[in-house]
Amino acid sequence: MAKRKTAYVCNDCGSDYGKWQGQCNDCGAWNTLSEITLAAAGPSNDTRLQGYAGSAGGKVQTLSEIDLQSMPRVSSGMEEFDRVLGGGLVHGSAVLLGGHPGAGKSTLLLQVLCHLAKTQEVLYVTGEESLQQVAMRAARLGLPTDKLKLLTETNIDQICAQAQQHKPKVLVIDSIQVVHMEGVSSAPGSVSQVRECAALLTRFAKATGTILLLVGHVTKDGSLAGPKVLEHMIDCSILLEGSEDSRFRTLRGQKNRFGAVNELGVFAMTEQGLKEVKNPSAIFLSRGDEVSSGSLVMVVWEGTRPLLVEIQALVDDSSLGNPRRVAVGLEQNRLAMLLAVLHRHGGLHVGDQDVFVNVVGGVKVLETSADLALLLAIVSSFRDQPLPEDLVVFGEVGLSGEIRPVPSGQERIIEAAKHGFRRAIVPKANMPRQPIAGMTVVGVSKLAEALEAI
Repeated sequence: MAKRKTAYVCNDCGSDYGKWQGQCNDCGAWNTLSEITLAAAGPSNDTRLQGYAGSAGGKVQTLSEIDLQSMPRVSSGMEEFDRVLGGGLVHGSAVLLGGHPGAGKSTLLLQVLCHLAKTQEVLYVTGEESLQQVAMRAARLGLPTDKLKLLTETNIDQICAQAQQHKPKVLVIDSIQVVHMEGVSSAPGSVSQVRECAALLTRFAKATGTILLLVGHVTKDGSLAGPKVLEHMIDCSILLEGSEDSRFRTLRGQKNRFGAVNELGVFAMTEQGLKEVKNPSAIFLSRGDEVSSGSLVMVVWEGTRPLLVEIQALVDDSSLGNPRRVAVGLEQNRLAMLLAVLHRHGGLHVGDQDVFVNVVGGVKVLETSADLALLLAIVSSFRDQPLPEDLVVFGEVGLSGEIRPVPSGQERIIEAAKHGFRRAIVPKANMPRQPIAGMTVVGVSKLAEALEAI
């Protein structure tokens, strides 16, 4: 009897090794190697491996010969969902939706499918819930149930056979971690099972023009579970986030071949399911009646639109030998760097103070336009002097104390003026060419100038 051949594959980068080891030599991750069984090499008559996109039939074409008018986008019925997708669903695309348990992944997809089922053929494949459970959720949300087709199955071959028979325009797999392929000996959810099942489903979507929506689990650190190659196979990767103590959910695009990356959509979880939030800035700007020190509004750029959020800072005497630096919603290392810039070029020493910084609403700010607002909020808390309620600030701070411009500066100022703000401190290079009605804009080039402006 032939000996079974095995290999160990890294879940993060996909590198393979002949034996198990604690750390992956290529990406440096620990405890990410999983055992897979290698199939014997030989001729294969499996038609599933023939072709990938299939529509061109192996014919070489130029870009000018490709017809783009025959591939219109399909609206999901939710503007926020369409925004994250880049304008809607694309035929033949594979979309991976991830999120923590209870975030609302299945609820969001059920609402979208019930809307799409009114005009086209859709198929919802569930491997984690029974048909009765899905029907109960739809009835609880008050969704129309006469058009949506359901299938409970975890065998990938049976799923593809049913899809070939019914020919749906939209196919949902909930979730990719529970489906399995008979030719692969490992358990469902393993590296090899997820990789092979996702590859087969993606080939099916490309060849038939079906819109494929995959639900993916996440690990405890918030990253998508399974091999990293899964994110390379699909066209769009989006993540649904939300804390347990908040009814708001944020849908963020992490990869998108058909639109902008880091696009943000905001939803509110209600008894009727997820409802769109048309004006997210109004939620994050729910400030108290009395403005306290350390509070300031900044304008960040999320995908293709500006977003106004409130940043809060608290500076207090430290009783520890090593004062604490805590940043929620911002990068910890950047906070330490900006405090050094504040000391060197702003003349404010907080080395013996605890510094706590928080972005209100659970928003994660990834861009550098929040630097200037962060420092001014820290100065306000340190001096215990509230800043004007109608003031908005944005700008990047360099190590030499210069204020650098940020992209789409004029659009940020216009968005702030729409929400009633009358003063703005911005980089001098972002000064608007034409005056904005009702808005006094102060351009600064150095950190010292910004401190004088407040």
